[in-house]
Amino acid sequence: MYRGFLVNADLIKYDPHFAKGCEACHKGNPLAENRETAHQGLVRKPSESMATCGECHPKVAGNFAKSLHYTSMGQKMGVKSRFSEEEFKHFSGKIFEKSCRSCHASCGDCHVKGAPVSGISIGLIKQHKFIKKNEAKTCAFCHGGRVYPEFTGEYSGTADVHYTKGMSCMDCHKKQQMHGDGVMYHSKQDVKSRPKCTDCHKTTSAKLSVRVRSVHGIHSDKASCYACHTEATYRNCYSCHGGHSKAEPGFILGRNPRNPNQLTTLRVIPTQKDTFELQGVKMSNFDNVPNYWDSPVHSIKKKTKRTRNCNSCHLDRKDFLKKSDLIKGGAKSNETLIYEIKPIN
Repeated sequence: MYRGFLVNADLIKYDPHFAKGCEACHKGNPLAENRETAHQGLVRKPSESMATCGECHPKVAGNFAKSLHYTSMGQKMGVKSRFSEEEFKHFSGKIFEKSCRSCHASCGDCHVKGAPVSGISIGLIKQHKFIKKNEAKTCAFCHGGRVYPEFTGEYSGTADVHYTKGMSCMDCHKKQQMHGDGVMYHSKQDVKSRPKCTDCHKTTSAKLSVRVRSVHGIHSDKASCYACHTEATYRNCYSCHGGHSKAEPGFILGRNPRNPNQLTTLRVIPTQKDTFELQGVKMSNFDNVPNYWDSPVHSIKKKTKRTRNCNSCHLDRKDFLKKSDLIKGGAKSNETLIYEIKPIN
């Protein structure tokens, strides 16, 4: 028998989630004497319905039903500008719900059993125990393609300074951000309470030297924190025509597509014009949306080559996006993200 199905007797005795028996969440027939009859009407993933968790946790479940983790609205609205009105209707009903939204998370995916990613799951986190948090298994499993291995240094060999100090995901990403606040946002960019570097690092603090305050003041509206304080390469994906992408390490600096006056770290989104062609979507407005998007890279360091030497950016222009680097078959708007930085005396 698969050991994951075994529930420790002490767990049944002390965990309030088992007070009403397995059938309270999983349904089925608790009076049956054989497996086939007992499993009739079985609900394999109870937390898919917010009503299940909401029976005891109404406020949390109500908020989570509108959260970006559950709705996957960020992915849906992120590509909307590429489509005509009719194409977006087709995408929303025929493609997004059947494919993209399969990545959404339910309560149980974080607190009981890991969500299947590409058909693979970590299984029960700890013998059906309801876990309050376990970032290494829950956050890392869904965000393990890029973010978590960057944060821990597994990908580049250079761990984020916050990780080396013993910090974890939820030291910055608070519980309310995970569960939602009851507002259905279209994008994480709309969430005003999402973490910012300046929540902890006050760049105008009198404790800092005059030089440090001056440098931060000059660059505050011109460069993101990541543009200067990221050293390691991060994972970028290329060559997507509706199939699997090729992942490569890289480091890209360019204009923030959401704020053209700001220099920031960019990550490649390898959508090609024919990505959804087999599903009947030609993306009429493909060129309106770039393939490079601002990315809060999780490989922060206090001192990097850019913080040590102004010439790294202003003279050498190292790692800046160039026209010759642009993804083949990408959108024409990619060229607007090339940042022609000025030299300084």
